[in-house]
Amino acid sequence: MQTPQVRTTLNIGILAHVDAGKTSLTERLLFDTGAIDRLGSVDGGDTRTDTGAIERQRGITIRSAVAAFTVGDTQINLIDTPGHSDFIAEVERALDVLDGAVLLISAVEGVQAQTRVLLKTLRRLGLPTLVFVNKIDRAGARVAPLLDDIRRRLTPHVVPLADVRDAGTPHAAVTARRLDDPAVRDAAARTLAEVDDTILAALVDGPPPDAEAVRASLAARTGDGLLHPVLFGSALGGQGVPQLVDAVRAFLPVPTKGGAASARPSGTVFAVRRGPVGERIGYLRLYEGEVRARQKVTFLRRDTEGGTERIAGRLTGIRVVAATDPADPVAGPGQIAQVRATVGLRVGDRLGELSGGHARFAPPTLETLARAVRSGQGAALRSALLELADQDPLLHARAEPDGSTALLLYGEVQKEVLGATLTQEYGIEARFEPSRIRCVERLAGTGEAIEEMGRRSTTGLPATVGLRVEPGPPGCGRVFSYETELGALPRAFHQAIADTVRATLAQGGPHGWPVTDCHVTLIRSGFDSPVSVAGDFRTVTALMTRQAVERAGTRVFEPVHSFEAEVPLDALAPVTAELAALGAEFGETTGGRESWLICGELTARRVREMELALPVLTRGEGVWWSRVAGDRPVRGTGRPPGA
Repeated sequence: MQTPQVRTTLNIGILAHVDAGKTSLTERLLFDTGAIDRLGSVDGGDTRTDTGAIERQRGITIRSAVAAFTVGDTQINLIDTPGHSDFIAEVERALDVLDGAVLLISAVEGVQAQTRVLLKTLRRLGLPTLVFVNKIDRAGARVAPLLDDIRRRLTPHVVPLADVRDAGTPHAAVTARRLDDPAVRDAAARTLAEVDDTILAALVDGPPPDAEAVRASLAARTGDGLLHPVLFGSALGGQGVPQLVDAVRAFLPVPTKGGAASARPSGTVFAVRRGPVGERIGYLRLYEGEVRARQKVTFLRRDTEGGTERIAGRLTGIRVVAATDPADPVAGPGQIAQVRATVGLRVGDRLGELSGGHARFAPPTLETLARAVRSGQGAALRSALLELADQDPLLHARAEPDGSTALLLYGEVQKEVLGATLTQEYGIEARFEPSRIRCVERLAGTGEAIEEMGRRSTTGLPATVGLRVEPGPPGCGRVFSYETELGALPRAFHQAIADTVRATLAQGGPHGWPVTDCHVTLIRSGFDSPVSVAGDFRTVTALMTRQAVERAGTRVFEPVHSFEAEVPLDALAPVTAELAALGAEFGETTGGRESWLICGELTARRVREMELALPVLTRGEGVWWSRVAGDRPVRGTGRPPGA
């Protein structure tokens, strides 16, 4: 049998709350389309995408993984993403490289808080999305009630494309709905009319749309991200999976290929793995142009201050994911390739110009300190954590003067996984201090500090440094600039000043938190040749930075979460009272015949209290969702209680 020639590539993600069956569905799709010859099992630890030892042991996906299969002349790259909320940033950065998505919902557990987070994100990005209801053959599976929940709690704009018989039993079966059936066509048209003016006009003015018009509208509105076809099935049993494959081909639009081979390559590194000998392997999704082995490339990278770094190097190896010839040294538009380079690749590195349209992630809100359990491994622990952070910009690590390493995290599960990674991949056992909420300080005004070398020097060092600090716009980070002539100091002294300013601000302001979103300007400088050395400027700069910040004054800002609480009618009063007592700021509150939806903002340090209180206040019927949504000034004292 001749292998069909691949002409188009479609990159889709499988997203879901934890334990909905993402990895099992990936295995089933690969098996049913002939990409693998046996089904892997999450329980057995032999799945295609959960390749890490920790993923196999825990039975959860931690890092995005790529597998592929071919249907007709279309290669479909599957990107299996984490489901646990601690790894939501891993999910969001994978969305940048997708052409479409499959949102998985368990027919037993139903719509979860994480499901709502994911669909909100998908709809915000306008990403075409199919909904697949999994586990229809499991005891407790629901079909019609779950569809009602999807319309009520996720989106009303869904069109079921299948019927289920014997749901909740091992004999559950799926039958595709046909749009040439008048009842199916009319029901779909009524839903489409809410998002498609042409269908609405046809229903109002006539003649009613025929099956082909409804099918075309369904494909177009799904492609726009405005409406979502719903499929049913079982990843383990295989029911409904062929219909899902058909729907992927019919309703997730294949992007047109980018520029010609001569076009400048454009792409994103969305994941990084360690190779067999510790080398970095980046997963690069190409948008246009081509890249090949031994090609010179320049990656653009956001630095910690919001600026752009240019990282020049050469690609030393390319392996196109599941291409006809996987060893093909050329990757083209739409394809995903595993690449090795002479530079240390990081997640988020881009070929081509950086643009503002790509995902920007809220910073982690938890801070902890890591120490080696065994004496003598402190340096090795610090080196391992800094290496992991260098590969992943969403993991922040910083060496502390006492020998520990400070880490910024999104959640406690992330800490547990990090500890397991250190043990299994580096042979280092780490002990983590209890996490605390991480705040920042921002300048309240402008401050200056000047140290002149000579008789009036307070340090006695041969270095003159004058600094002015002033507030910057939110999100600008720490910006350093010169008012003095750039050549007035040797380059090494300039670098010492700039590095020390940023390091001092990161160590903390008057209240002990990192100082951010500010402009620091060098307003005076001088040195005594050949006596002055870079160390003199580091010492003086650190003192002047702290003095200028103290004179400007700072305010402490703590992270806040946007929240949604869905509660029964009779629980509205006690829930809102509890939220008010915890200092919540309320937004829109809407109600229906069965429940109320309360929206607002709550400080991160109070979120856990509300999560514990909600089941008690709602008899276990309340649903809570929250995520980081910026910060706000701390009320009262500079340090939040318990932070």
